[in-house]
Amino acid sequence: MGVWEKISLLWRVKDLRNRILFVLGLLFVFRITAHIPIPGVDTGALKEFFASNQLLGLLNIFSGGALENFSIVMLGVGPYITASIIMQLLQMIVPSLEELAKEGEYGRQKINQWTRLLAVPLAAVQGFATIHLLRQQGGGIIADMDLFKTITAVITITAGSMFLMWLGELITEKRIGNGISLMIFAGIVAGLPAQIGQTAAVFDSGQLGTVAIFVIMGLITIAGVVFVTEANRNIPVQYARRIRGNKVYGGVSSHLPMRVNQAGVIPIIFAISLVLFPPLIAQFFVNSGNAFIANVSTWITVEFQGGVIYSATYFILVVAFAYFYTAVIFHPDQIAENLQKQGGFIPGIRPGRHTQEYLSYVSSRILLAGALFLGLIAVLPNIVQGVTNISTLILGGTSLLIVVSVVIETVKQIDSHLIARDYEGL
Repeated sequence: MGVWEKISLLWRVKDLRNRILFVLGLLFVFRITAHIPIPGVDTGALKEFFASNQLLGLLNIFSGGALENFSIVMLGVGPYITASIIMQLLQMIVPSLEELAKEGEYGRQKINQWTRLLAVPLAAVQGFATIHLLRQQGGGIIADMDLFKTITAVITITAGSMFLMWLGELITEKRIGNGISLMIFAGIVAGLPAQIGQTAAVFDSGQLGTVAIFVIMGLITIAGVVFVTEANRNIPVQYARRIRGNKVYGGVSSHLPMRVNQAGVIPIIFAISLVLFPPLIAQFFVNSGNAFIANVSTWITVEFQGGVIYSATYFILVVAFAYFYTAVIFHPDQIAENLQKQGGFIPGIRPGRHTQEYLSYVSSRILLAGALFLGLIAVLPNIVQGVTNISTLILGGTSLLIVVSVVIETVKQIDSHLIARDYEGL
């Protein structure tokens, strides 16, 4: 089926068309709120400050320009992502939470509810920290705010973040991609025209070589992400023959597909959320009266602008979160149990515990290749920046990672709707 034929089919299927239009409508609402500023901020001075600070420029990209506009949704879905990371870490540590996570739909809803509640104080703290950080910079970015105005601004920022969290969950319910990932995707895509315009404004013929390197890097990144996302290891499964009355069941061969990168784009989002914390905190102590603290804060701020420390930390976090999130979503014990109940077995492997151990072994082997490759693709722009001295390459590479992964996952969900419709004969 061609691309245009598929688009035409999407428009003809009423239920799928309504789902897509609903998601696009919510993303449009998100883009409107990203341009509603909080009073008391000089947006012109703020944009100049963001242009000179690569760290805040990266944060601004993932908020879809909302941070640069100091809008009511300036934090984006960052607090919710942070809360999700904390809750998933707690599931690995607290036995009661681990048991709750195994209780199916009820446990998932309960953990989601606690994640939402945890995101509220995190949004308030991040909102106040951002206001305090910008106030420290001087330059008239933020007008003098009394206690009432500061509290009002923090409450507004927190409410805006919770509003985006709600929009993300509404999008997820429509099963047209993950809501949080799509909102990050929309924020990145919305900032592309401005970035292209800025690049064109300062472009000269002497930069053709560096632009060519940037294009090649982008193509390699896209190809790498597609390759890792689509790669599977098919494990053969044999189903035993069972005779019930005059009917014979089973006796067929199949396979169990295991994705090389089962976590998708989540490791990248989690890694970026954490790698931005050290320099963000260090910004508060750059002007400290203590010389040692000020020097350490300055060093952290400089190193995390795209240096070796930043690249190494980013790489390690991507690999670690690929393993961590896979451990959360992949349960070899349940797969082995289901295979045994259905009369299936892996040739040469005994059912039960041996099957579970084999699946864990295979998962860890293929995940090692997938995680290392994903980490390498993540830091590839930093490597190229060391050669070309173009700081925007880091932002472009990180953005490409998320954009390509989100597009692939969304297209797969849409295809699953079309396949289900064909099976139902609609």
